Amino acid sequence: MGRADNARAAAEDSLEDYAFRYVPRSFRRWSAGSIGVTALGSIAFLADFSIGASGGIEHGTNNAVLGILFASITIFIVGLPIAYYAARYNLDLDLIARGSGFGYYGSSITTVIFAVFTCIFFALEGAIMAQGLHIAIAIPLPIGYLVSTVVVIPIVIYGMRALERLQFWTTPLWLALALLPLLWVIVSDPDAVSAFVSFPGESDGEVSFQAIVATAAVCFALTPQLAEQIDVLRAMPPRTRMNRRAWWGSLLFAGPGWVLFSGIKQVIGVFLAVYLITRVDAELGQQAAEPVRQFIALYESIMPEWLVIGLALVLVVVAQVKINVTNAYSGSLAWSNVYTRLTKTYPGRSVFIFFNLAIALALMWMDVFSLISFVLSLYANVVMAWLVTIAADIAINKHLLHISPLFPEFRRGMLRDWNPVGLVSVGLASLLSLSAFAGVFGEDLRPLSVLVAIGVAVITTPLMALLTRGRYYLRRQTDGIASPILDVDGNPSGERLRCHVTGYTFERPDMLASAERGTYGETQYVSSLALTLDDSDRYVLPADPASRQNSSRGRTAERADRQKGRGG
Repeated sequence: MGRADNARAAAEDSLEDYAFRYVPRSFRRWSAGSIGVTALGSIAFLADFSIGASGGIEHGTNNAVLGILFASITIFIVGLPIAYYAARYNLDLDLIARGSGFGYYGSSITTVIFAVFTCIFFALEGAIMAQGLHIAIAIPLPIGYLVSTVVVIPIVIYGMRALERLQFWTTPLWLALALLPLLWVIVSDPDAVSAFVSFPGESDGEVSFQAIVATAAVCFALTPQLAEQIDVLRAMPPRTRMNRRAWWGSLLFAGPGWVLFSGIKQVIGVFLAVYLITRVDAELGQQAAEPVRQFIALYESIMPEWLVIGLALVLVVVAQVKINVTNAYSGSLAWSNVYTRLTKTYPGRSVFIFFNLAIALALMWMDVFSLISFVLSLYANVVMAWLVTIAADIAINKHLLHISPLFPEFRRGMLRDWNPVGLVSVGLASLLSLSAFAGVFGEDLRPLSVLVAIGVAVITTPLMALLTRGRYYLRRQTDGIASPILDVDGNPSGERLRCHVTGYTFERPDMLASAERGTYGETQYVSSLALTLDDSDRYVLPADPASRQNSSRGRTAERADRQKGRGG
């Protein structure tokens, strides 16, 4: 298959999900509210209950709740600029990272970090579903792991449209099964609330900064959930004067606001664990962190025994299918993105669905759930180094220092391959935080390792931008197309241009002028997809000597696109 044929095949296959591509207006037919509901539907996962419960059992209610609050506020702050860029410019996290400090190939490293997250969390959520199947209908755990993996395949293959329908119809059922019994217990059993408030856990119950941060560290490992929210948010409609309120509401609640709902579920997990230990069986220990046991105990307090197992199983299956469909979908996009960019071939997203699921299934068979706190605490160091770097580049380098280009460039030919700003920041923050986690800097700093990752990333990202003077962001100032890349409202333009390599039409933000002129010397256009799959530079315009941009380039590019009609 030739490169042009490969590009055409990739274009056809990715029309459903726009893997490694800008999401065009023609695909974004949903309202802002519909996108918000779909994105929030993916946070029905039950691992939140287990994470909160583990912190409560170990450190007590007060430390656990304060740790959850600290993590939630931090994740919201980190997630806001990233989610805004995804919704405003209709890009996934990999495309945002390319123009936010990492470069065209450099962002592949961050995409692998996210792909690993989808595998780990698919394994954790699949293990919870297998626990439910084991308790309810005595399916052995290894078989349950396989069932929880296979069940999502038919939905994931059909992409975004199937995902939207699943989340819309199952969210009300999940809310009813999870929240109504909990509210009944809180109202009818005040002593359970008192026990929750005063629960000391395995510690002395005193509020401790180290215990708060240790709880938060596990919660921080959930931060890449933002990338899964973004995989839905990138389909947001253009922001206009008419839909501004709905647009911002959906962005805030379904973007960084997912952590509000996640934090509430973690606190509920602490409550349910305390309920099991103080009202059901004081010897349960860490088993009280298993969501299946938590909800069975909750249901047993308000309904007949014959109904308990059935409803608990329905809750677990619905919740786990909802989140693991999203995990598998986002993971397949991430793996296919990296593979295609590095090899210049596109075997199809379906291949990476099975690759992602195979890794997750192996982790389940290795019993990763029993190591949940350790695995997530370790992973949180790299996660926060990665996401804080991107957020710092957007908030500080783009909007405060004006060094990083304001428009999130993602197209090959416009970007340099590697940008030391993001790579050095992530590398240094990860190295120092993991060293702290391993005890290299002493036992006192070990519980605070994730704070090391955050602090180093916040400082290093703008420092590297200043030291390099922004030279490694762009290789060209313009893409050679006269028409503006943004419309009068600042949204990506809906103008369509024909790619002379694939023969398909793509929207303006996805296109560049081709270095290969037409028969009569006219300008031809080439899509970013075709450039991704081309292993030569035949269509890539030469580097612009002026690409060592000055600090005002980022902001003036967007203003020029709006007011003067110049391409960015």
